[in-house]
Amino acid sequence: MRKFTVHQGTAVPLRRTNVDTDQIIPGEYCKRVGRTGYADALFAEWRDDPDYLLARPEYARGSVLVAGAGFGIGSSREHAVWALMDHGFRAVLAPSFSDIFWGNAIGNGLLPVRLSQADTERFWAVAEADPATVFTVDLERCRVEAAGAGASFALDDYSRFRLLNGLDEIGATLLHEDRIGAYEGRRPAWLPRTL
Repeated sequence: MRKFTVHQGTAVPLRRTNVDTDQIIPGEYCKRVGRTGYADALFAEWRDDPDYLLARPEYARGSVLVAGAGFGIGSSREHAVWALMDHGFRAVLAPSFSDIFWGNAIGNGLLPVRLSQADTERFWAVAEADPATVFTVDLERCRVEAAGAGASFALDDYSRFRLLNGLDEIGATLLHEDRIGAYEGRRPAWLPRTL
């Protein structure tokens, strides 16, 4: 997993609330278990809409998604995070997220940033006024800044540690490999063992 310390990129202002995982990537695109190859399926059912943001050249390469409340609700499909990341998104800013989406994002290196509604609207306005504006999402300082607008955000210590160090759950567990091995070495031989 890639480390996330500070990311700079342009933003896509998605003024929609309760975007569910089926809107992010419809189920028919979730047939594979690999984490790549989903960019073309991202928001697939919206692509014929003349207002589809990612079809507009000024937003096509955005790497910070600014969304409405309730982002990632619905099914638990991890493919939603994979599709966002495969497109190039590194962070999603929104007032609230589904708990499952939140966990999937952290586990795959996509930073979900909870902001107030007022801060979200301010960042929507910045991205709409000038799509070339660079947004800085700083996990070290827990701060988002763009065009003079700024907002701090909170993230639990464990999730922040994992993202800063590029660790998924397995990687975080392997940090304790010596202690795990020592414990396994002290266990009686007749007990089950992990290999």
